[in-house]
Amino acid sequence: MTTGPSRLALRILLALALGGPAMAIAQPLAPKAAAPANAADDGLNLRFANGIAAVVESKVITVDDIRRELAPILPQIRRESRNQKEFSEKLEKVQDDIVRSLVDRAVIVKEFRKDEKRKIPESYIDNAISEQLTTQFEGDRARFLAYLKSRGFTLRDYRKEVEEDIIYGYMRGQQRKSASVVSPAKVEEYYAANQAKFYEEEQIHLRLIQLNRAELSDEQLLAKTEEILAKFSAGAKFADLAKDYTQDARKAKGGDWSWQKRGDLKAAFSDPLFTLQAGQVSAPILQKEGAYLLYAEERKAAGVPPIADVREQIEVVLSQQMTREAQEKWLERLRRNAYVRLY
Repeated sequence: MTTGPSRLALRILLALALGGPAMAIAQPLAPKAAAPANAADDGLNLRFANGIAAVVESKVITVDDIRRELAPILPQIRRESRNQKEFSEKLEKVQDDIVRSLVDRAVIVKEFRKDEKRKIPESYIDNAISEQLTTQFEGDRARFLAYLKSRGFTLRDYRKEVEEDIIYGYMRGQQRKSASVVSPAKVEEYYAANQAKFYEEEQIHLRLIQLNRAELSDEQLLAKTEEILAKFSAGAKFADLAKDYTQDARKAKGGDWSWQKRGDLKAAFSDPLFTLQAGQVSAPILQKEGAYLLYAEERKAAGVPPIADVREQIEVVLSQQMTREAQEKWLERLRRNAYVRLY
């Protein structure tokens, strides 16, 4: 379900290629912005002299429809444009994307209505409008009715628009679900063809004990580290020692700094750390701010991780790719089967 111009504008600017997010039916609707009083710099009146941008079946997409969606992002386009030429190019591209999105919305609604058994319960529409009245108009029905009047809408007109918003969200959501199942064979094929993408540098799972200098001398800091190392040599777990001694933000986690690559650390730490084998602790490292003990909990050699380690990552990539492709094919079919005229 769309929730007003900011949602559609964001979808156009950031996720048009993904086909737009699927919205839950129960989400509240935000009011669509009225056309700005001064729209002289949006160029729509020049592009569409008759005030019509497209016709989809019996639905007319007007300049005002585009302008309501464009208004919230027009200042951003202006800010991000270095000159008038760039502004005009970006503006025309966004306008075209808005028209396409509005056309797609219309053909999706048409597809839903082909099955006469499918209906949006009146209660869903009532709840959406009630939620909007509360959240966007602070419960002030007079303000809400004034907003409808500014758009030339009756309440019946508006209920139809809300219903179509819900239909749009529902249909896109159903399509995304049906296109997102990734087979193991596809995962294996992608893994085999994209080995370079998964190459990882050598890594060490680091635990660390930090002793702050405060007023301590080097000798005092070293004496403290020797006390800790003696306990480690006697069989104490480094994680438990870190909980007792370390003075950094990872104390509660046993000094756990997770997996580190050589380039993640400055040389004073990476050089001694990457000489350690799993289960070994470094000699004390003295720095201006204090002393450190580094512990290599595990090591990962450089190379391509096994498919099990990246399967979920690949499934996400393939699912998004399949969803984009399936939704575009679906929309192309809907457009072919509908009367669409662009001006």
